[in-house]
Amino acid sequence: KISSGTGDLRQRKKQNCTESDKMAPEERNKENSKLGRSPKYMLIQRFAKLFFGCLAAVTSGMMYAVYLSTYHERKFWFSSRQELEREITFQGDSAIYYSFYKELLKAPSFERGVYELTHNNKTVSLKTINAVQQMTLYPELIASVLYQASGSEEVIEPVYFYIGIVFGLQGIYVTALFVTSWVMSGTWLAGMLTVAWFIINRTDTTRIDYSIPSRENWALPYFACQVAALTGYLKKNLNCSAEKFCYLLVNASTYTFMMMWEYSHYLLFVQAVSLFLLDCFALAQTEKVHEVYRIYLFSLIVGYLLQFENSALLVSPLLSLVVALMFSKSLQMNMKKSTFVARLLKIMYIYLVLTVAVTLNVLLKMFIPHKENEHLLKFIEVKLGLNTTKNFTMNWLLCQESLQAPSQDFFLRLTQSSLLPFYILVLIICLFSVTQVIFRRICGEPLKEAVKLEDGRIGERPEIVYHVIHTILLGGLAMCLEGMKYLWTPYVCMLAAFGVCSPELWMTLFKWLRLKAVHPILLALILSMAVPTIIGFSLWKEFFPRIMTELTELQEFYDPDTVELMTWIKRQAPVAAVFAGSPQLMGVIKLCTGWTVSSLPLYNDDDLLKRNENIYQIYSKRSAEDIYKILTSYKANFLVIEDSICNEVGPVRGCRVKDLLDIANGHVVCEEGDNYAYSKYGRFCHEIKMNYSPYVNYFTRVYWNRSYFVYRINTVISFQS
Repeated sequence: KISSGTGDLRQRKKQNCTESDKMAPEERNKENSKLGRSPKYMLIQRFAKLFFGCLAAVTSGMMYAVYLSTYHERKFWFSSRQELEREITFQGDSAIYYSFYKELLKAPSFERGVYELTHNNKTVSLKTINAVQQMTLYPELIASVLYQASGSEEVIEPVYFYIGIVFGLQGIYVTALFVTSWVMSGTWLAGMLTVAWFIINRTDTTRIDYSIPSRENWALPYFACQVAALTGYLKKNLNCSAEKFCYLLVNASTYTFMMMWEYSHYLLFVQAVSLFLLDCFALAQTEKVHEVYRIYLFSLIVGYLLQFENSALLVSPLLSLVVALMFSKSLQMNMKKSTFVARLLKIMYIYLVLTVAVTLNVLLKMFIPHKENEHLLKFIEVKLGLNTTKNFTMNWLLCQESLQAPSQDFFLRLTQSSLLPFYILVLIICLFSVTQVIFRRICGEPLKEAVKLEDGRIGERPEIVYHVIHTILLGGLAMCLEGMKYLWTPYVCMLAAFGVCSPELWMTLFKWLRLKAVHPILLALILSMAVPTIIGFSLWKEFFPRIMTELTELQEFYDPDTVELMTWIKRQAPVAAVFAGSPQLMGVIKLCTGWTVSSLPLYNDDDLLKRNENIYQIYSKRSAEDIYKILTSYKANFLVIEDSICNEVGPVRGCRVKDLLDIANGHVVCEEGDNYAYSKYGRFCHEIKMNYSPYVNYFTRVYWNRSYFVYRINTVISFQS
């Protein structure tokens, strides 16, 4: 009955912008006259606050970008490396993304470069792919255009320009978090504390240290900008120009975010659920929430068209939810208020939305052909214990650290930086306040148009309620998958910093405690300044020396074996050669040499996943003839065996590549509770090094060092004893 008791909010007409803009100065003038302040004085004060806040936000972002650049240089000695040694620092999928950026710069024209990427047959053997669509290469397209259009060829090397853009985006990321916390708390002190917590907990807030070109490092800064704009847009009593600016920024950042990351629509789905719950409890203006739904719909349609008719967007849960929400809202609006059906729709609103959304999503998947992300659904089934599998790919994914539950070390790090305790405190206070507001709405009490500090009702602010719901949903995901912490922890920093710096939050707490000895408003104002100051000084004392040590300490990253391998390939291998090996190594070979490979470290395509599983068989207990047939089916000419995988001694038995292959191939025997690998053939990667028949009949060793063994795959099989 929440909806039926809140018709006044849902049906309230939107206040005219011009009227609100006229009323606001009059109210402020009356308040200023009571305090003995002139309007001119107040205008100067507001301008100074805005100026210094913006200066602090921009400075924080710039300093963080410089910090990342300096740390990267100290870690890899980037400026003193040759081009090949620099490129080796890009590992796995990062190598693939950067290799396409290189290809775009080498193309005779931008148009020709884009055509070659959309009709690419030189990356994966026997496969023509649209790399722009399949690998979401819009960041590389933008970076290459900027590099050539800005005339940077004579000023800066391509690799520095590329990583410089990514570090700059991380600076924007931090600035957006700063602004969000500032908008929520009213003080830029909260923004400074957000940035401090973000940098101190960098291990858990970003993957920039390990994978610079990854899609999330390009996309999440835009999502942070969208969240900052949405926070301002949801605020009550926002003047017309500020509301329009926030609306336009939400539009632009939502669309850009969707173009930068293939999984962006899943994160927007979580956000849409947060807004849906906010609307259900009648804690925000329905018109604003549905404007955001229209932005989602527009972004999905435009994204579908510009991403070469990407069917994954049509079958996404975001589209189904948005259509269901808009359909349910139109039903409510078309019914007369007093009719029984209209009242029933209000009561059953949530059920109606969920039913329509699930039904629509099922129908779309039935009629729209799609292959993307099917493996994701299978993974979720196995992860939740709804199914079991011996499939190599599924078990390999389950063994990845990012897809495990978070470790105790993660919570320990957040606690040591004081982030987790303050986040829990702020979350509990906000949750109790929101629960009180919902209870009042059920009892028919209307929301206040403007919540004052002395009211102690922080749960009535829609932007606060949205962030509480959003962090709870993201936190639930982070508790299941450690990789989701990179989405959750930055907003934990922001919410915790907002809470300790917000007088309203402290006032809400004091209202419950019914303080009488000290004036609660005065104490709230003092604590909102004193607590973050104390936290800031303690963080400075404990963590600043560590950060400075990171920047001054020279680290050594050198991989001579990989450098030698790449040098040999460029000098000795034929230009038309196709290499086979682990997907991670194939990404580096593609980047450093440009040679065609048989597989890639990408996990959003079923065919590539099957290729990866088949080629990983070189580390299984199968015959030389089986491996030869697999490799020749992909037209491979050279095979690279990595000693680190063949002789892997992993911390978790059963999660090594060779263990997973033995399980998938049925080469595991259980005796007295222990598992043993058994096959009539030895492990291929070991046996091939012995140089005896039949292995030498199919493969000829042409190069080796401490880490890699390269074999030419014989086109004519010589049977020798």
